[in-house]
Amino acid sequence: MKYTDNAINIITAKTFKGIGRAWIVKNLKGNESVESIVSLINSKSKQKEVITVNDFEFEKSQIINQIERFEDSCDGVVAIGDKDFPQYRGTVKESERPIFLFYKGDLSLLDLENDNITVIGLLNPDETIEIRERKIVEEIVKRDVTIVSGLAFGCDSIAHKQALIGGKTVAILPSPLSKIMPAKNKGLAFEILEQGGLLITEYYDEHKSAMDLSSRYKDRDRLQALFCDAIILAASYAQDSAQRWKIFDQKLDSGARLAMGFAKDYNIPRAVMYDQSADLENPMFDLNRQLISEQKDITILTQKTLQEMIDKIKSSNKRKVEIQRDLFG
Repeated sequence: MKYTDNAINIITAKTFKGIGRAWIVKNLKGNESVESIVSLINSKSKQKEVITVNDFEFEKSQIINQIERFEDSCDGVVAIGDKDFPQYRGTVKESERPIFLFYKGDLSLLDLENDNITVIGLLNPDETIEIRERKIVEEIVKRDVTIVSGLAFGCDSIAHKQALIGGKTVAILPSPLSKIMPAKNKGLAFEILEQGGLLITEYYDEHKSAMDLSSRYKDRDRLQALFCDAIILAASYAQDSAQRWKIFDQKLDSGARLAMGFAKDYNIPRAVMYDQSADLENPMFDLNRQLISEQKDITILTQKTLQEMIDKIKSSNKRKVEIQRDLFG
């Protein structure tokens, strides 16, 4: 398993009270010495007790012991300050920026010059939705664009599986790489890796409670938005769908709503799959309809608008690479 001393220091710093993503982004650039980090924690955090270098080194050794147990399930971890740490897309506030990532597979799929589109949706799409989603993903993959999704059942799995037919895909997990969630998609995760794809997560330990797990799913939804150049909603119930349609025997609202919200906040282009004549009375398109009615910047996918969106992504990413080369040589 690959990791730098810097990455372990970043992870260790976050274990101390009052140290979150925002604090680390504000105070650390990466590759600071342990002594410098300890000094910053003591002077610029809500840590009540003074910590010593020995305290820090002890926590650091505990983390190293824990992550080295991953063995073959994880290729490595990267953090801010590491050369290979991927750059997020969009405008992201400090508290939501990633500071370290555990990965297995081809980490370069998150590079800015790699064209990525996230495809998400509900857990139980009907057959018509699946057919339409597969066609969209097929068109995206034809243009050499990587599909990003969350390895969940339903629309996520459909996106990953279709992408594997001639393309590559990135799965973002709410769990350690040593414990794939959902467990029934472990085979799909392995297939993604075999086809040259990527698995990533911000977690190296298991969740401690239902509330903790819920928070991790929200973090997963956030990463789906900030590691893509555009996000597509295949279909999803809305927050009030259960009450509206009197469906109380299952959870209808999905993480897709959160991911689309994050994308809006980050200024990531958003698109939805929707056909007014076919989908008007289908509750599985409640969120799609809601987004279309509330947001003027939502693209309704057709073959033409999909191709235009891909063209814009490729043109924009090409320009970003040219600017980086001009700046850094």
